[in-house]
Amino acid sequence: MSGPAEVTEKAARAAAPTRGRSLARVATARRQWIVMAVLLAVACYAPFQLVPFRVFQLTMVLVYAVALLGLNLLVGHAGQISLGHGAFFAVGAYGSAIMIDRWDTPHLATLPVAAAVAFALGLALGLPAMRLRGLYLALVTLAIAIFLVPLLKRFEAVTGGSMGLTLGKPVPPAWTGLAEDQWLYFLALAVTVVAFLLAHGLLRSRVGRALHAVRDNEAAAEVMGVRLSFYKTLAFAWSAMFAGAAGCVYTWVIGFVSPDSFALTLSITLLASIVVGGLGSFSGPLLGGLFMMFVPSISQDVNDAAPGVIFGLLIIAVMYVAPTGLAGLAGRMTRSITKILRKE
Repeated sequence: MSGPAEVTEKAARAAAPTRGRSLARVATARRQWIVMAVLLAVACYAPFQLVPFRVFQLTMVLVYAVALLGLNLLVGHAGQISLGHGAFFAVGAYGSAIMIDRWDTPHLATLPVAAAVAFALGLALGLPAMRLRGLYLALVTLAIAIFLVPLLKRFEAVTGGSMGLTLGKPVPPAWTGLAEDQWLYFLALAVTVVAFLLAHGLLRSRVGRALHAVRDNEAAAEVMGVRLSFYKTLAFAWSAMFAGAAGCVYTWVIGFVSPDSFALTLSITLLASIVVGGLGSFSGPLLGGLFMMFVPSISQDVNDAAPGVIFGLLIIAVMYVAPTGLAGLAGRMTRSITKILRKE
């Protein structure tokens, strides 16, 4: 028989790997928070060093990142395909524009309302997700994006029809000393930070674990007691809310909305950008926002006659080099550099 000392030693050896994994996770989380703090500091410093046009471009990157954050929640974490995410983006944009134009609502006050309206619409349209999956679900969301533009043009008295609505942009308070482009940038940055923190908390909760279970194996998730219909619908609602918030900030930044700004190509570009950025990764929406903002302009510079062709070829090239997205490529490069440094 083993003595108490031997039993204690065996228990300690058995617990050592668990403690090692826990410490590794803590160290990884600490590094991630440090990286995010550095990125946030750089983001706060950038608008004071760049020309207004570059500040505008970075602002649009943040806007797209919030929209892609919602799409990533739906596609990357819940495993549901959406080809109509641009419709939720448009709902937030037009909701904010109508409140500002018709009711003279303060810009900041339109954000929670636009997000709430998009959440409610996502909740309603998420009901088909209870019974549909794969291509059938993609067709339903595609139909939403297709009929949205004619619908916006039809109600001209409210939406401005094909001419759209022209709005004033948020004016920076005098005490900030900021220019208009810098103020818009910091508003977008604040919304982005809050959105990422909210998504991070959501995915680390019971809801996030349930979404991952639904994504990995619906049958097994249902056996374990996960309510598929509830969590699928909730994923649509949350993703729509993020897209609606992004559309609201888009209205502030651009100062103009029209139906043609939210055509089907917007939904397709959003889906392509989150796939390129990295599905299911925390940095994927930000990388996808950078891709969505800068790659079309690069394509335009390469060939004015066929920017769409260049854009498509660049997507193919990126997916060939990084099949798991730019976030996966960055992770592999970081691990390779770490191994090389450890060997030295």
